[in-house]
Amino acid sequence: MAPGILFVIGSCTSLQLGASIATSLFPHLGPWGVTSLRMLFAAVILLVITRPRVAGWTGKQWRSVVLFGLALAGMNGFFYAGIARIPLGAGVAIEFLGPLALAAILSRRIVDFLWVLLALAGMAVLGVESVTTASAALDPLGVVCVLIAGAFWAVYVLTSAQVGRTVPGTGGLAVAMAVAAVVLAPVGGPSAVHAFSDPKLLVMGAVVGLMSSVIPYTLELKALRRLPNATFSILLSLEPAFAALFGFLLLHQVVGPLRLLAIALVILASMGTTLSATKVRRPGSARRRGRKAQRSDERENREQVPTG
Repeated sequence: MAPGILFVIGSCTSLQLGASIATSLFPHLGPWGVTSLRMLFAAVILLVITRPRVAGWTGKQWRSVVLFGLALAGMNGFFYAGIARIPLGAGVAIEFLGPLALAAILSRRIVDFLWVLLALAGMAVLGVESVTTASAALDPLGVVCVLIAGAFWAVYVLTSAQVGRTVPGTGGLAVAMAVAAVVLAPVGGPSAVHAFSDPKLLVMGAVVGLMSSVIPYTLELKALRRLPNATFSILLSLEPAFAALFGFLLLHQVVGPLRLLAIALVILASMGTTLSATKVRRPGSARRRGRKAQRSDERENREQVPTG
């Protein structure tokens, strides 16, 4: 089990380190330009690795992959637009509301709605901090962008499941990444193109693509083969803590006691949703699984490199 735990920690570390590097690129390329560059590099790498055989895909398979790509584009684009304005730790915590709300809606159990209320309490704490502490005020537009990213994350959970059911192997993810890159091109392309005239920016963009997409999801896939789904999901629930840590260490973003409390409440809500779903889970019933446990099973079943 120890290697699996290390793989999850490595995934969280790589993902948040990639986000920190991406933040440093925002002044040069803008958040949408960085997102576009990230999706482009990730798509190229995954297409080369997987070499999907798309010629035999049906219309249903193409529709599921296109919707998956749209979800990836919205989730990543709005998240980067959000953390360009608010701290990384707070951004990840707010984004968690999307999949947590989806888990509660799909389960229709009172206890899962209570976990969402706990996460909302965390958001209320962030609001209090923003109002009472001038240095910790959160940009409203940044918060809105991250909330939209959270909604797209919920759509991602549904569309990734559809791709897992309709497209065998790993090709669906690679093509969805390419779709996301194409969708983002009109918005982020004009800014991203400047990276191709600056080798340093281009290399950093490639690093972001590797560290934010390819490496963490490959490590998660390895972890899924070694850990119980519930353990894997609980460990992934620590992502807001990793985001706050890297925001503090690399971006010098101050994390006060109220923000730490808010992040802790979101982590507890995510863990609670996972544990609650694990207790009531029935064989063959994906609708009654917790948000992260559901994502874990979908990844394992379709043997795709995960995204998010």
